[in-house]
Amino acid sequence: MSKLPVIVGFGGINAAGRSSWHQGYRRMVIDSLGKTESRDTLQSLASLMNLRRRSSDDGDRAVVLDDNLCTYIKDNTLVRRIGSNLFDVDKVLWNKKMAVSPADYNSPISFVTKVSNLPKKIPPQWKLTELDGKRVKVVINTDVDVFLPNIRQSKVKAAGQLPTGFDPKSLYQSRNHPRGIQMTVFGASDALGSLGIEWDVVRSAVSPDQVSVYAGSGMGQLDTNGNGGMMMSRLIGKKVTSKQCPFGFAEMPADFINAYVLGSIGNTGTSMGACASFLYNLRQGLMDIETGRARVVIVGNSEAPITPEIMEGYSAMGALATDKELLELDRALGLTEPNYRRACRPFSSNCGFTLAESAQFIILMDDELALELGATIHGAVSDVFVNADGHKKSISSPGIGNYITVAKATAAAKAIVGEEGIRRRSFVQAHGTGTPQNRVTESHILNETAKHFGIDSWNVAAIKSYLGHSIGVAGGDQIMASLGVWRYGWIPGVASIDHIADDVHSSHLNISSSHIEIGSTGSDVVIINAKGFGGNNASASVLAPHVAMKMLSKKHGVHAMKAYLQRNEAAREAARLYDENMTKGSVAPIYKFNHKVLEGEDIQFKGDEIKVPGFDQLIDLDLETLYKDML
Repeated sequence: MSKLPVIVGFGGINAAGRSSWHQGYRRMVIDSLGKTESRDTLQSLASLMNLRRRSSDDGDRAVVLDDNLCTYIKDNTLVRRIGSNLFDVDKVLWNKKMAVSPADYNSPISFVTKVSNLPKKIPPQWKLTELDGKRVKVVINTDVDVFLPNIRQSKVKAAGQLPTGFDPKSLYQSRNHPRGIQMTVFGASDALGSLGIEWDVVRSAVSPDQVSVYAGSGMGQLDTNGNGGMMMSRLIGKKVTSKQCPFGFAEMPADFINAYVLGSIGNTGTSMGACASFLYNLRQGLMDIETGRARVVIVGNSEAPITPEIMEGYSAMGALATDKELLELDRALGLTEPNYRRACRPFSSNCGFTLAESAQFIILMDDELALELGATIHGAVSDVFVNADGHKKSISSPGIGNYITVAKATAAAKAIVGEEGIRRRSFVQAHGTGTPQNRVTESHILNETAKHFGIDSWNVAAIKSYLGHSIGVAGGDQIMASLGVWRYGWIPGVASIDHIADDVHSSHLNISSSHIEIGSTGSDVVIINAKGFGGNNASASVLAPHVAMKMLSKKHGVHAMKAYLQRNEAAREAARLYDENMTKGSVAPIYKFNHKVLEGEDIQFKGDEIKVPGFDQLIDLDLETLYKDML
């Protein structure tokens, strides 16, 4: 019988806060939560943002949440004006190229500098006069190009940045890690903490080669500690470090999880599909569990694209919402400064998307292992579909591939939950970038799919209106929000919009600016949609936990499920304590540098098996082949 990939843990960090225990989701729907849950969410954010008071009597304690502090927390989360901790949007450094000419032949250009500052190859037009052994006078009788430091204002000042005050590199010995790697360490650790089961227990239950890690970055690590610094070093007169090149690789999040968090020796890597990358990795994990290649899979992505260089690149494409364009959208309001909170406006009058940083990770297990260990089941992944666009007139323009992926994901869900389940008990997490082109093309895709499957009013979420567009992590943000819907019963409204644009296809869609209350069991399935640059389309069908439990009851029987629920109590309590301790700020990320490093001499071959120190189970070498009938 097929193995069902169930979601047993999840964690990460984005503009809404920490993902585990649905904290980030709760920030998005905080105005619909009860008073206790709302204050708990704000308290968790206060800890994350380092808003703590120190008492000489009892050490660190939680802050007192007065109205001013609550307002500060809300103002410094979600999409907003870029803070100076990332870069000063009013003073972005540029090098200005300037051609300098002598005023006349009798007044040549001259300057004094250190001998050590001279280029190795002296231009023939330069005349040098040594002054004191350390300095030299340079005289130039011709034109010369110079670069001078200059500053400009960024055209784009809004982003979905991590909560103000949260600094991932301060939580462990980051050793000049790129920001995306810092976020990976925190996010993967958060997912493991949410599991409620010690990793050593999980590891002892499976063979060492039955753990997979698929995680990466759609753009790689492009800040100064990664590829960005490596590429610019020569031009700004600095040396490339030994770490910048290796840190810049796109699969480095998976590498760090294996080497410094899990100590895993199983399957690893990343699949890249631009803004659909998370779902590409999810597809890899799904296939590993379905085929039995792995029993545990960590799936995730981490992206830290809020740098002047990356924002300038997307701005040059005309892809980002600029301050000027945002003011034009709100011209009737007479604003003198853009409403940065509303920078991303999916399916409404809009002008571009809003970049965001995020790191999101989910833990998958096959259903048998999840029941054996008593892991909490938050949902299940039934399928992921990937299709290209075919011939295109522009590499950035949308095509037909996303029609196929959305339709197939919906059909796959229908095969499980039935026609009524799709028609009345499903919703969709739209890619919803906030661009004029996306609002037309994606709404047409979703609307036509709804028509075909008899859905009269398909509830649509577009959470980039809260979080911004985290590139390769976008699908992970959407999954985290969906898990929250099944816990608290609210589909986040598209809060940044006040109307639906005239060119949006919505005859069979329900795109609401208000949160939609459906109840925690009001939806059986969600369709996660992602559209990537270049024609990388992916859509996933994710089943609600009550549907997954019903399926497992049928497969394993009532007695097995009763025993599982008893085992699950300990995992739930451990996860609750983890959340409580995170809110207190007393849990550090997992980072095991130079920890029990193994060498080739440590490996032991025993017949048809391999024994690896530190792992309870053996690696089986008695493998079957799919091609034995061909011999």
